[in-house]
Amino acid sequence: MSLNKVLLIGNAGRDPEVRHLESGVVTATFSLATTEKFRDRTSGEMKEQTEWHNIVCWRNLAEIAEKYVKKGTQLFIEGRIRTRSYNDKDGNTKYTTEIVADNMQLLGRKADNPAAQGQTGGWQGQTSRQSTYQQQPYQQPYQQPYQQPAYQATAQPVQPMPAEDMPADEIGDDLPF
Repeated sequence: MSLNKVLLIGNAGRDPEVRHLESGVVTATFSLATTEKFRDRTSGEMKEQTEWHNIVCWRNLAEIAEKYVKKGTQLFIEGRIRTRSYNDKDGNTKYTTEIVADNMQLLGRKADNPAAQGQTGGWQGQTSRQSTYQQQPYQQPYQQPYQQPAYQATAQPVQPMPAEDMPADEIGDDLPF
């Protein structure tokens, strides 16, 4: 079994770059800064280390990002890591690592969110301090409904082996190794 899941809380480093593809699909990309604060062991002073993450949103999450995410917006992003390669203009192969967002929450107060300033809808009528948007599985028209992948299936309970069928050296040994 494997798991590829990322949880980030940070601030958008720039306004999303939104593209409308010929197929009608919308994609948005932006950077997200996460900052870790720690005390330097030698000097005792507080220091910060900022990491920059490339975020990619598709379809309805991209539309939400286009409307409500601006530079400085505090976000919770849940997604998965993807590394892809491409060829630059000189023909050199380049690699980039991105976070493909599956879930996005706008954090903070409405007044603190630069996207909420002068906007109608979205934040209006929200009683909580957060708004949550989740990516729904994409389905092309006239296809079978979305089916849950096999890796999400629940495992069947394992029946314990009767003591008389166990090798003699394993009976009474409760250690897992």
